[in-house]
Amino acid sequence: MNPGHAFEDPNAPWGVTPDELQRLRRRSNWRGAWVVFHAWACVALAMALFAVWPNPVTFIAAFVIVSGRQLGLAILMHDAAHRLLFAHPRLNDGAGQWLCGAAVGADLYLYRPYHLQHHRHTQQAQDPDLELSAPFPISRASLRRKITRDLLGVTGYQRRLLQIRGSMGDVSDPLWVRLRRLWRAETPFLGVNALILGLLLALGHGWLYLTLWLWPLFTGYQLVSRLRNIAEHAVVGDANDPLRNTRSTRANGFERLTVAPYWVNHHLEHHLFVNTPCWNLPLAHALLGRQGLWSQMELANGYLQVLERATSRPTDDPGRSGGRKGGGSSMI
Repeated sequence: MNPGHAFEDPNAPWGVTPDELQRLRRRSNWRGAWVVFHAWACVALAMALFAVWPNPVTFIAAFVIVSGRQLGLAILMHDAAHRLLFAHPRLNDGAGQWLCGAAVGADLYLYRPYHLQHHRHTQQAQDPDLELSAPFPISRASLRRKITRDLLGVTGYQRRLLQIRGSMGDVSDPLWVRLRRLWRAETPFLGVNALILGLLLALGHGWLYLTLWLWPLFTGYQLVSRLRNIAEHAVVGDANDPLRNTRSTRANGFERLTVAPYWVNHHLEHHLFVNTPCWNLPLAHALLGRQGLWSQMELANGYLQVLERATSRPTDDPGRSGGRKGGGSSMI
């Protein structure tokens, strides 16, 4: 099998001992529950911060935190798609769908087969995410336009429109059939968001749903998702080298708050040890360093360094779009 296509080697790959591999793969219900609670607690505290001290500074802080935790919820759904978020299968899928993905408009059960294909064919022609990374590098002007669309809500609107059209299916089908499909597909998103709105209304702060949930969801979340996407597979090394076709990025505190929550910056480690829960990825990184592999790995010192590489093209190329219009369908 081409190394670019490989899943994790079951026989302790990359010099990791069987005991270490077992430790990396260990699932935990309590750790899963903690990270899900942490994501929602951050959202609640950010909203409370602005509700108690409403001013431009606290709004910006809350907006940034909520956008990052919305990405965090998508990342935790990604772990659930790999059956890593909880040790109990039904708890894993239930929490991944209803407590994580549905809130931000993602569907665990649709995402899982799509994403596993990405792992089977990383950076190959069959990779469904290839069109997100293939156009890079782009120009700085192109990136600025993309960021502007993200922050104006254009990307969020386009993505939701694509999701709705995809859910409705073939336009030649009867309208009632297509609307029934749409209702089934949107029920998780509508149900969880109705619950969020209901809780905020009960607390007397229903306005926070628009200002610090939907607004970040259609803007800030789109931006941090784009930056994370760029960091993981844009302008990487040899597509057939499993140590170079995916990137890990050393993240500072602000980056972990925004574009790299829940250790998603260790994306290369995730590809090399695909059965490792997110909270064990730093350990995987340390074990690879112990084997002297860091120098052979695609690593970046921060997201600004990644963006410098990704925007190294001096001028726009009309044939390059910098990824699927609307920001792409892949969450992770």
